[in-house]
Amino acid sequence: MAHLHLDPKKISHCRELANKISSPVEGLINTHTTVAIERASLRLIGVEGAVQQEKQVVPEVNIIIQDLLHEGVLGRGALKWFVNGMIRTKMTPSELSSQVARRKIKLSALSQAPASEIAQKAHELCKGAVERLIQSREKRDAYRADLKDPFDPTGRNGPLLYVIVATGNIFEDVIQAKAAAQAGADAIAVIRSTAQSLLDYVPHGATTEGFGGTYATQENFRIMRKALDEEGQRLGRYIRLTNYCSGLCMPEIAALGAMERLDFLLNDAMYGILFRDINMKRTLIDQHFSRRIIALSRIVIHTGEDNYLTTADAIENGHQVLASQFINERFALNARMTEDLMGLGHAQEMDPAHPNVFLLEIARAQMTRDIFPSSPIKFMPPTRHKCGDIFYSHLMDAMFNFVGVLTGQTIQLLGMPTEAMHTPLLQDRWMSIKNAKYIFNGARDLGKEITYQPNGVIEKWAEKVLDDTVAHLEMINKKGLFRAIEERAFAEVSRREEGGKGHDGVIRRDQQYLNPFFDLL
Repeated sequence: MAHLHLDPKKISHCRELANKISSPVEGLINTHTTVAIERASLRLIGVEGAVQQEKQVVPEVNIIIQDLLHEGVLGRGALKWFVNGMIRTKMTPSELSSQVARRKIKLSALSQAPASEIAQKAHELCKGAVERLIQSREKRDAYRADLKDPFDPTGRNGPLLYVIVATGNIFEDVIQAKAAAQAGADAIAVIRSTAQSLLDYVPHGATTEGFGGTYATQENFRIMRKALDEEGQRLGRYIRLTNYCSGLCMPEIAALGAMERLDFLLNDAMYGILFRDINMKRTLIDQHFSRRIIALSRIVIHTGEDNYLTTADAIENGHQVLASQFINERFALNARMTEDLMGLGHAQEMDPAHPNVFLLEIARAQMTRDIFPSSPIKFMPPTRHKCGDIFYSHLMDAMFNFVGVLTGQTIQLLGMPTEAMHTPLLQDRWMSIKNAKYIFNGARDLGKEITYQPNGVIEKWAEKVLDDTVAHLEMINKKGLFRAIEERAFAEVSRREEGGKGHDGVIRRDQQYLNPFFDLL
């Protein structure tokens, strides 16, 4: 495969800087928890019910955690109070959560069992939860082994054909997902309902009324996983499932995705801060716990650097993408993730009218592939410069597919000719898959047949982006990540350390804090 001649010392320096940048954040992570982490911990040990409150169905975990937060005792950990309740009442997790959520039992009012007994019981419950996650992982991997699974993190087998469904109705999504698989898709992403990332709870049950996408719920995960398993058996090949693990419920979505055998989760260290104005501390603490679950379950994450180029100029700010990839990689390593689980993201979003833009896009794609050779790179299609001309959009997608196969990308999200007009119809997706299959097959080995000219346009552009990345990371390291974000270090977006949604859900851990998941994961 063709490679760029990048300076390995500069790449190593970038990784050293990313490590320094992440270090102060690790101190924050190790001394704090969040309401979402505490809810995820209860879900993992078996709390999954919901209660009707007026016209809304509210998850039991939300009621339990909110009560403990208001009482000022959540700093000791939800498991400390909940497990004590199980000991005192001799109830199962589901029985106790039902009683607490209906306000028939108040956890903090129960007499305390010996601390050693609570710790032992909590450890047993959490260990059992981890074993169930491992069983789910092994069941998923057995399906992959039985069926043809084209996935290769290094991209040697060519890009996966990755498409989206987004009807708002999980049952309609199933129909569209099966049709996409029949047309040749390797992976299906169920787009999440607009603004779900801003909900500080996970909706309950199967949903049919999402806007711009379908709500991410445990039941919806279960429905789609079952449908794709059945379709995969019929087609004789494994179909991968993706959903979104970001926003205010990041740890919970990670837990539910792991339980229901998802393959990919969109999970970024900074996306929620930049694009959803979620508090910095909340996001960075939550991403660590979510990635601990993801690492255990061997789920591949997709990071969101592609979004930077929808708000900042893609030609001038490509170094921000690479800098963020280094930081995302570091945070993932800190959460015990291995490189083959890091689907670092980038996109083809440069102005198509720019001279030699195609060469510049090749440079960016190739350097991403070369700098992260063991990671499953996620390549996103052009959207920013698309319009109602579906023929031109289809051509842009074809050029994007060509860059993908030339540079050995791993996961290719296919663009749609109607991207700028409406949610794709079945035939739109079929056209995009046909486009990609033609190019991926016709240029399969082109990357092995060419070399990049030293001091040519592609090499020089890659060198410039790398140099700019070094300077950008040095600036962030000097200022600190929080201040750098406040001063628009990424995507031309400014956020404040104490601002944003969900800040009130960040809690300092008490000296008596109890959560065995941090050790077991």
